[in-house]
Amino acid sequence: MSRRIDYYDDPDAPQPNSLVPSVNVIVTNQAGDLLMIRRSDNGNWAVPGGAIDLGESIPAAAVRETFEETGITCEITGLVGTYSDPRHVILYTSDGEARQEFSLLLTGRLISGEPTPSGESREVRWMPRDEIGSLKMDRSMRMRIEHYLGGTGLPHIG
Repeated sequence: MSRRIDYYDDPDAPQPNSLVPSVNVIVTNQAGDLLMIRRSDNGNWAVPGGAIDLGESIPAAAVRETFEETGITCEITGLVGTYSDPRHVILYTSDGEARQEFSLLLTGRLISGEPTPSGESREVRWMPRDEIGSLKMDRSMRMRIEHYLGGTGLPHIG
Protein backbone atom coordinates (compact mmCIF):
# COMPACT_ATOMS: atom_id res chain seq x y z
CA MET A 1 0.00 0.00 0.00
CA SER A 2 1.27 3.46 -0.81
CA ARG A 3 1.96 5.85 2.01
CA ARG A 4 1.81 9.59 2.47
CA ILE A 5 4.63 11.16 4.45
CA ASP A 6 4.44 14.83 5.47
CA TYR A 7 7.65 16.79 6.00
CA TYR A 8 7.86 20.28 7.45
CA ASP A 9 11.01 22.37 7.33
CA ASP A 10 12.96 19.11 7.24
CA PRO A 11 16.43 19.02 5.60
CA ASP A 12 15.83 15.32 4.83
CA ALA A 13 12.62 16.03 2.89
CA PRO A 14 12.71 15.20 -0.81
CA GLN A 15 12.83 18.10 -3.26
CA PRO A 16 9.30 18.91 -4.46
CA ASN A 17 8.56 17.77 -8.01
CA SER A 18 4.90 18.83 -8.25
CA LEU A 19 2.40 21.46 -7.18
CA VAL A 20 -1.21 20.29 -7.25
CA PRO A 21 -4.14 22.59 -6.37
CA SER A 22 -6.20 20.84 -3.72
CA VAL A 23 -9.06 21.53 -1.36
CA ASN A 24 -10.02 20.48 2.16
CA VAL A 25 -13.43 20.93 3.75
CA ILE A 26 -14.53 21.42 7.33
CA VAL A 27 -18.07 20.05 7.25
CA THR A 28 -20.29 20.57 10.28
CA ASN A 29 -23.58 19.00 11.28
CA GLN A 30 -26.43 20.65 13.18
CA ALA A 31 -24.73 19.90 16.52
CA GLY A 32 -21.58 21.73 15.34
CA ASP A 33 -19.48 18.53 15.19
CA LEU A 34 -16.74 18.32 12.54
CA LEU A 35 -16.61 15.56 9.93
CA MET A 36 -13.25 13.81 10.36
CA ILE A 37 -11.54 10.97 8.54
CA ARG A 38 -8.72 8.68 9.60
CA ARG A 39 -6.58 8.52 6.48
CA SER A 40 -5.79 5.09 5.03
CA ASP A 41 -2.33 6.12 3.82
CA ASN A 42 -0.82 7.33 7.13
CA GLY A 43 -3.37 6.72 9.91
CA ASN A 44 -3.63 10.42 10.75
CA TRP A 45 -6.92 12.21 11.30
CA ALA A 46 -7.86 14.94 8.83
CA VAL A 47 -10.79 16.72 7.26
CA PRO A 48 -11.79 15.39 3.83
CA GLY A 49 -10.16 16.74 0.71
CA GLY A 50 -8.05 16.15 -2.35
CA ALA A 51 -6.91 17.39 -5.72
CA ILE A 52 -8.97 19.67 -7.92
CA ASP A 53 -9.46 18.01 -11.31
CA LEU A 54 -9.14 19.77 -14.66
CA GLY A 55 -12.51 21.23 -15.67
CA GLU A 56 -13.71 21.32 -12.06
CA SER A 57 -14.47 24.35 -9.89
CA ILE A 58 -13.14 24.67 -6.35
CA PRO A 59 -16.56 24.10 -4.71
CA ALA A 60 -17.36 21.16 -7.02
CA ALA A 61 -14.05 19.50 -6.11
CA ALA A 62 -14.75 20.08 -2.41
CA VAL A 63 -18.20 18.48 -2.61
CA ARG A 64 -16.90 15.55 -4.73
CA GLU A 65 -13.90 14.82 -2.49
CA THR A 66 -16.03 14.99 0.66
CA PHE A 67 -18.55 12.54 -0.77
CA GLU A 68 -15.89 10.16 -2.13
CA GLU A 69 -14.03 9.97 1.20
CA THR A 70 -16.96 10.09 3.63
CA GLY A 71 -20.33 9.30 1.99
CA ILE A 72 -21.52 12.76 3.09
CA THR A 73 -23.00 15.29 0.69
CA CYS A 74 -22.28 18.85 1.74
CA GLU A 75 -22.91 22.40 0.63
CA ILE A 76 -19.93 24.77 0.57
CA THR A 77 -20.49 27.82 2.78
CA GLY A 78 -17.19 29.69 3.09
CA LEU A 79 -13.41 30.00 3.01
CA VAL A 80 -11.14 29.47 6.03
CA GLY A 81 -7.88 30.11 4.21
CA THR A 82 -5.16 29.30 1.73
CA TYR A 83 -2.13 27.13 2.53
CA SER A 84 0.96 27.17 0.29
CA ASP A 85 3.98 26.89 2.58
CA PRO A 86 6.93 25.61 0.49
CA ARG A 87 8.45 24.16 3.69
CA HIS A 88 5.62 21.58 3.74
CA VAL A 89 6.42 18.72 1.36
CA ILE A 90 4.18 15.67 0.96
CA LEU A 91 5.77 12.46 -0.35
CA TYR A 92 3.58 9.80 -1.97
CA THR A 93 5.57 6.57 -1.87
CA SER A 94 3.55 4.87 -4.63
CA ASP A 95 5.06 7.00 -7.39
CA GLY A 96 7.71 9.19 -5.76
CA GLU A 97 5.68 12.35 -6.14
CA ALA A 98 6.95 15.01 -3.72
CA ARG A 99 4.29 17.69 -3.64
CA GLN A 100 4.64 21.22 -2.33
CA GLU A 101 1.61 22.15 -0.24
CA PHE A 102 -1.07 24.12 -2.14
CA SER A 103 -4.50 23.88 -0.57
CA LEU A 104 -7.66 25.85 0.04
CA LEU A 105 -9.65 25.17 3.22
CA LEU A 106 -13.40 25.64 2.84
CA THR A 107 -16.35 25.26 5.17
CA GLY A 108 -19.45 23.25 4.42
CA ARG A 109 -22.65 22.06 6.00
CA LEU A 110 -24.19 18.61 5.99
CA ILE A 111 -26.89 18.05 3.38
CA SER A 112 -27.29 14.25 3.52
CA GLY A 113 -25.59 10.91 3.99
CA GLU A 114 -24.06 8.77 6.70
CA PRO A 115 -20.35 8.62 7.57
CA THR A 116 -18.96 5.78 5.43
CA PRO A 117 -15.27 4.83 5.05
CA SER A 118 -13.69 4.56 1.60
CA GLY A 119 -10.39 3.43 0.13
CA GLU A 120 -8.90 6.73 1.33
CA SER A 121 -10.49 6.77 4.79
CA ARG A 122 -10.47 3.82 7.14
CA GLU A 123 -12.70 5.62 9.64
CA VAL A 124 -15.20 8.50 9.28
CA ARG A 125 -16.78 10.19 12.31
CA TRP A 126 -18.58 13.31 13.46
CA MET A 127 -16.23 14.63 16.15
CA PRO A 128 -17.23 17.06 18.90
CA ARG A 129 -14.99 20.12 18.85
CA ASP A 130 -13.58 19.36 22.30
CA GLU A 131 -12.24 15.98 21.10
CA ILE A 132 -10.35 17.32 18.05
CA GLY A 133 -7.25 18.31 20.06
CA SER A 134 -6.60 14.73 21.18
CA LEU A 135 -6.51 13.29 17.65
CA LYS A 136 -3.24 12.31 15.94
CA MET A 137 -2.81 14.52 12.87
CA ASP A 138 -0.18 16.31 10.82
CA ARG A 139 0.80 19.78 12.09
CA SER A 140 -0.51 21.42 8.91
CA MET A 141 -3.97 19.85 9.34
CA ARG A 142 -4.05 20.81 13.03
CA MET A 143 -3.14 24.41 12.12
CA ARG A 144 -5.98 24.55 9.57
CA ILE A 145 -8.54 23.27 12.04
CA GLU A 146 -7.28 25.73 14.66
CA HIS A 147 -7.73 28.58 12.16
CA TYR A 148 -11.33 27.47 11.68
CA LEU A 149 -12.03 27.04 15.40
CA GLY A 150 -10.37 30.41 16.13
CA GLY A 151 -12.95 32.05 13.89
CA THR A 152 -11.46 35.48 13.21
CA GLY A 153 -13.82 35.98 10.27
CA LEU A 154 -10.92 36.72 7.91
CA PRO A 155 -9.35 34.01 5.76
CA HIS A 156 -5.83 32.84 6.58
CA ILE A 157 -3.48 33.64 3.69
CA GLY A 158 -0.39 31.50 3.84
